Amino acid sequence: MGCRMAEADFIIIGAGSAGCAMAYRLSEDGRYSVLVIEHGGSDMGPFIQMPAALSYPMNMKTYDWGFCSEPEPHLGGRSLVTPRGKVIGGSSSINGMVYVRGHARDFDHWAESGAQGWAYRDVLPYFKRMENWHDGGHGGDASWRGQNGPLHITRGPRKNPLFQAFVDAGGQAGYELTDDYNGEKQEGFGPMEQTVWRGRRWSAANAYLRPALERSNVELIRGLARKIEIIDGRATGVEVMRGSKVEVFKAAREVIVAASAINSPKLLMLSGIGPGAHLAEHGIDLVADRPGVGQNLQDHLELYIQMISLQPITLYKYWNLWSKAMIGAQWLFTKTGMGASNQFESAGFIRSRTGVEYPDIQYHFLPMAVRYDGQAAAEGHGFQAHVGPMRSASRGAITLASNDPREGPKIRFNYMSHDSDWRDFRTAIRLTREIFAQEAFKPFAGPEIQPGEAVQSDAELDAFVRAEAESAFHPCGTCKMGDADDPMAVVDPECRVIGVEGLRVADSSIFPRITNGNLNGPSIMVGEKASDHILGRVALARSNAEPWIAPNWRTHQR
Repeated sequence: MGCRMAEADFIIIGAGSAGCAMAYRLSEDGRYSVLVIEHGGSDMGPFIQMPAALSYPMNMKTYDWGFCSEPEPHLGGRSLVTPRGKVIGGSSSINGMVYVRGHARDFDHWAESGAQGWAYRDVLPYFKRMENWHDGGHGGDASWRGQNGPLHITRGPRKNPLFQAFVDAGGQAGYELTDDYNGEKQEGFGPMEQTVWRGRRWSAANAYLRPALERSNVELIRGLARKIEIIDGRATGVEVMRGSKVEVFKAAREVIVAASAINSPKLLMLSGIGPGAHLAEHGIDLVADRPGVGQNLQDHLELYIQMISLQPITLYKYWNLWSKAMIGAQWLFTKTGMGASNQFESAGFIRSRTGVEYPDIQYHFLPMAVRYDGQAAAEGHGFQAHVGPMRSASRGAITLASNDPREGPKIRFNYMSHDSDWRDFRTAIRLTREIFAQEAFKPFAGPEIQPGEAVQSDAELDAFVRAEAESAFHPCGTCKMGDADDPMAVVDPECRVIGVEGLRVADSSIFPRITNGNLNGPSIMVGEKASDHILGRVALARSNAEPWIAPNWRTHQR
């Protein structure tokens, strides 16, 4: 497509969760022109738009950058896939569509660690602004939720009895129940929320970018951002490769990087912003020595605890070509049926032990035994809980493999590098087994498929984790937001890159610490809040809402 704009007030690099939100908000009043640069192509295929097809796009080269981690030393040298969306909508177009804001205390921790103005009281109004929440008759407290935003949030029909059995079992094991983990009370078991609307994936592209592109002051171009042009300490434009041509697009006001926790630090480093010695190794002239660029990489690891189902009620009955064709046809013509849900319809957030103030283990429950890549682990009927610790102490890094913008960076998560990681994972497995042993699962739960009942000792559980733990695909933290005096901070609390004028980063890379749950929600929130900073607006009024914290957390695990 041709490009009308050779210059725009704002250039946004990356049409992902945060980038789409900013394109919408920065162009809203018509005063400024916005140019969005995205390397990936259209998101219109049924594999993206149909919620139940979620295992396809993240395994398709068309839609995914195709990153892999370096061999992970604590996971037996395994290299883990690290999908990131290379498509309109970014990772919100290939993710599992699970919507979690994060726990209130996550954001309080951000503020305490130097991201002033990002405490829960500050960010809650932005979550409300972005949400269009539909409870579907499943309860929840509307006063904690937004009803007029662009991002539709719904709940699955929860028709399969296993969804209720999971919640009931959590209660029987002594845990809290919650009818809205995105409201006052995250802790407990209850319905899971999804970014699905009228049977379609409600990505950031559908929610924000499409409406923005209907305005005359927004344009989207396809191309690979090679570097940010910086003149006399100020970002003035972006060098973009389109086909075999390299063009420079000029930013009259600001350049905003929203290219993901993997690509945002890479682009900063290619542009001369990062650890000086590392850039010198690759022959890149230093613009700003920011040792934190690419550091502080965090992610969630998870396991699938899988059980044989005693009743033929799981999704396995649809795991054949004929059923998949029927589900696909029904969805294509009516946007209803099995194809209209991501099938993650029950959730749980619990504390791993006494003295943990708020949940640090998350559950996604799925009425089938299957992997993210669509491979069924067991022939026949089964179900599984995805479980993993939320606040690992392990930190990794993104570094340059070369100074060629077309080459992916080196990704080393350094998973499981602390003793506490192993303790937390063993605890998560044992707590999950206890839940599946409750009365509510008696009619449904047969023998354990994985890890398998023989795997009991600490050493056996550790070996299982080493061999089977998978990324939950929540990378973040590589351009940390913090106090301007913090040597490891990359952006200040207004998302401005420290040491360069006219340049901001706003996506999951700025998270000081990973949030509790899936990252699409907080990434969009970052785009919403950053937009107000960029426009120089007064922040939305702080909330006085007090989140629920277990009163006995100092003395009880549940």
